[in-house]
Amino acid sequence: MATETVRVNGRDVPLGNSNAAELIESLGYDIRRIAVELNGDICPRASLGSTVLKDGDSLEVVSFVGGG
Repeated sequence: MATETVRVNGRDVPLGNSNAAELIESLGYDIRRIAVELNGDICPRASLGSTVLKDGDSLEVVSFVGGG
């Protein structure tokens, strides 16, 4: 049986049993400093914890950096 995956920034990642917030944090992102697009639509940060991912979903995660 094939492992279920989601695509994160162009890379296939095993899905596991996590919601979007858990998966993103497990990849090392600071959930407070990112914007997320799920399957082409903006996913509000407040809903990441309740967003259930499915095999084949695609996430684009953009980190914000400070500076001047």
